[in-house]
Amino acid sequence: MLNFFNTYKSEIISTFVLLIVLLVIRSIIVVAVKKIGQKSGTTEARAHLIGRYVTVTLVLIALLIEAFILGAEPHDITLVFSSVFAVIGIALFAIWSILSNITSGVIMFFSFPYKVGDKIKIHDKDYPVEAIIEDIRAFQLILREDNGDLVTYPNNLILQKAVTLMEKDALDDSSIL
Repeated sequence: MLNFFNTYKSEIISTFVLLIVLLVIRSIIVVAVKKIGQKSGTTEARAHLIGRYVTVTLVLIALLIEAFILGAEPHDITLVFSSVFAVIGIALFAIWSILSNITSGVIMFFSFPYKVGDKIKIHDKDYPVEAIIEDIRAFQLILREDNGDLVTYPNNLILQKAVTLMEKDALDDSSIL
C-alpha cells in the first residue's frame, strides 16, 4: 500500500489540486449565478438548475483533465471522445427538441425580460396566448390564462415568437371590470 502511494504520489497530489481548483471555480460560478438570478428576479429553483448544469460541465472537464493526469495519451482520448460523440450525436439528433428547450431555458435565465407574475401576450398565429407567467422551468413556461386554464409553452418557442408585456395599468383597469 505504501509502495502504491510512493509510486503515484505526483498523480495523487495533482488530483487533489484539480479537485480543489474545480470546487473553488464551481463555488464562484454558483454564487455568481445566484446573484444574477436575484438581480433579474428569477426564482431560486432556476438558479439552482443552472448551478446543476455548471456542476455537470465541470465534472466532465475534470474527467478529461484527470485522464491526462493519469497518463492517457492524446490519441487515446481522441479515440474515446470520437466514439462517444458519435453515439451522443445520434442520440442528440433523436432528442434535439429537448436539448433546444434546455438551451433556451439557460438563455432565458440570463436574458429573459419577463419574470414570474408578469402578464404577457405571445403573438403566435396558430395559438395566441395572453396569460400570467406562473413559473419558468427548464423546458417550458407555465402560464395561467384569464379563464383559469393552465398553458405550458416550450422555452424554444418563446424565444422565437414576438412577446408583449402587458402594461401594469391595463392589468389594474381590467381587474376592476
